[in-house]
Amino acid sequence: MPKRSKADTKQTIEQILAAALQQILSMGYDAMSYSTLSQTTGVSRTGISHHFPYKADFLNQLEPKLAALLIEDLDFSSIESLQKSWHSALETEQFSAILKLFFAICGSNQLNTAQYKILTLLNEKVALELGTPGESAVDTLLGQSATFLFKQNGTRV
Repeated sequence: MPKRSKADTKQTIEQILAAALQQILSMGYDAMSYSTLSQTTGVSRTGISHHFPYKADFLNQLEPKLAALLIEDLDFSSIESLQKSWHSALETEQFSAILKLFFAICGSNQLNTAQYKILTLLNEKVALELGTPGESAVDTLLGQSATFLFKQNGTRV
């Protein structure tokens, strides 16, 4: 079999990452698997594991995209605007799925939470736009979100 071009390899990796992102947000990180990705993409499980040897590799690759998706619906013009936009965003599947992912990572014994910087990127944006009061507001919003998601699901987030 001829060797694949770099462009073909890059396209395959992007296809796998797109499917992984969709599955993480819709099914959750734990439910996403090499099998579900293979079914979605048509790439063999072996082919997927060649590019992503560890499941955590998906999070490492998707982290900037997840952070951008978390931030995109937030209004940083004032603390009040941030709070209002956060509560609105929390009602969306995408925003709540990213927060659930973060909370799941924090509660995992199998993942090194220090390497995931989704909320670090959010905090950097808040610090730049709103300073220390904004960072405090995000801490409060995260606590409220954890409580909200717990109550919404009736299970551990």
